Amino acid sequence: MLECRSLDVAYGRLAALRNVSLTVRRGQIVSIVGGNGAGKTTLLRTISGLERSQRGNISFDGQDITNQDPAFIVRCGISHVPAGRQIFGNLTVMENLRLGAYVRTGTRAERAAVQQDLERAFELFPVLRRRTKQAGGSMSGGEQQMLAIARALMARPRLLLLDEPSLGLAPQILDGIFTVLLQLNRDDGLTILLVEQNAHLALDFASYAYVFETGSVAGEGHTQQLRDGDTVMKVYLGID
Repeated sequence: MLECRSLDVAYGRLAALRNVSLTVRRGQIVSIVGGNGAGKTTLLRTISGLERSQRGNISFDGQDITNQDPAFIVRCGISHVPAGRQIFGNLTVMENLRLGAYVRTGTRAERAAVQQDLERAFELFPVLRRRTKQAGGSMSGGEQQMLAIARALMARPRLLLLDEPSLGLAPQILDGIFTVLLQLNRDDGLTILLVEQNAHLALDFASYAYVFETGSVAGEGHTQQLRDGDTVMKVYLGID
């Protein structure tokens, strides 16, 4: 579904990604793990059009989306849940959710489909139904993360990019969110690319993973293989 080939991304003279290649197959859950500054977030931002690559290409379902406008990429079927949630704190929960569907047309059939998707979001995250008129910024961190994911789902993506969803969340809340994500993958066939510093969580969640170090792919493989590879686990992930 997604192929990144030989990507180079730089901020001025600072190289953020160096010759990065990555593949995500349809229906797969793939994790990207590594320390701070490894280039994980930059990769997601480049896929979703928020950063530009200086070399290489990105294809989605066979279509070249390299350096395309973010709205175009959303229309192709990719939604991005950024690090830190980045919801619109002064807008209500309902307004945030409806903004997630901004690329969808205004036909009667599409409006009905958006309403169905709102109901699905409330089924997945019941707390949001009780908060529809509440400002997003006044909710807890866990509720904001649920809103950020639900907002991304309102675009009906086939590929969901998740950047550090565990950051600052209690384990119980995190378990509930990841249970929903697994349900979406299992029942809806949603493909997921996860960036996560919590290596245990990332490897438990995904079937395949890439290990990033200083902007490059330092290793990859099925998650069980990575668990069994002592050198990769100790050097790059700090797991004994």
